[in-house]
Amino acid sequence: MEEQDFFFGLEGPLEAVPAAGQMRAANLRGFSNYVRARGGAPRRILAQHGLDPMVLADPDAHISCQQVAAMFEYCSLLFDDPLFGLHLAATQDADIFGSVTAVCRAAPDLRAAIASLIRYLPVAHSPEAQLELVDDGGMAELRWVVGADLGFNDQANYQAMMLILLLLRTVSGQRFRAAWVQFSADPSPRELIEIEALLGTAVRPRAPGSAIGFSATLLDLPIATANRLTYRLVGGYLGRLRLFNHADMAERARSYVRGALPAGTCAIERCADRMGLSVRTLQSRLAAHDLHFSDLVEEQREQLARIYLRQTPMPIDEVAERLGYAEQTSFGRAFKRWTGQTPRQFRQG
Repeated sequence: MEEQDFFFGLEGPLEAVPAAGQMRAANLRGFSNYVRARGGAPRRILAQHGLDPMVLADPDAHISCQQVAAMFEYCSLLFDDPLFGLHLAATQDADIFGSVTAVCRAAPDLRAAIASLIRYLPVAHSPEAQLELVDDGGMAELRWVVGADLGFNDQANYQAMMLILLLLRTVSGQRFRAAWVQFSADPSPRELIEIEALLGTAVRPRAPGSAIGFSATLLDLPIATANRLTYRLVGGYLGRLRLFNHADMAERARSYVRGALPAGTCAIERCADRMGLSVRTLQSRLAAHDLHFSDLVEEQREQLARIYLRQTPMPIDEVAERLGYAEQTSFGRAFKRWTGQTPRQFRQG
């Protein structure tokens, strides 16, 4: 694509989307401090549940929803805290949802913010979150279910309820008022009193699914932080990710390579992990498209090289390094094989 052909764009997705059964590690923000304050060993607890303790430092890492749910239930028993998920969420904030929160804050009104949450949370945060808005003109309900079978997961449900309420209150400037919430958990009468105090609304336990009920008139609340540019830019990016999420395996791997090459983190093992697959499964699925992972790396190296040389002033040795070449001469030979020109000739052409 030539420079004059577009106004603004990215070279590719900044991150691969979470695979089925995965979520962003941002849900563990504050987990370490909270567990440590209770006398626990957060890194040991993570490792016991098959989670790499390094995810605590990387909110954009993708982790197993099932492992997180099991870990929260374990913590509930370990600390004798039947509301562990709710108490953890009370130390967190709406920014856990990352770019989804950003586009919701930039939306023109609460209806658009909720539509963005419904549309993009399954893409950017976890595909297991399936939400819908039901508006009968009087009362509205934001409902959600978890697509995967997580087993017993009351604590994860408590956390999700608090975080979604925090998001709605944050984007509305604290003007959002829930009439009630519902979830499947069956708390004791004493726990129910505390839950209602923490959530700030009436609670309907033992329900078939999770929901937040509120007056439909709140949907027209204008958002004080509305920003049309941010809304369109971030929403446009997430919209592209949404399309990408439905793309075939080859396109998903290709997009990973495009984003990982400049970061110096491109490896088939990392790609497979981001997509929730084993290396062998990824290789076999690429083979179904008559492709090897190395083919995708070569293809993306050429495309990125053309962009860097034609559209940026980046020195050629830095271009080579960005594309994973140890030496500029190796890059030069590869580029001439692709184009019949040296990098310098291409840039001057």
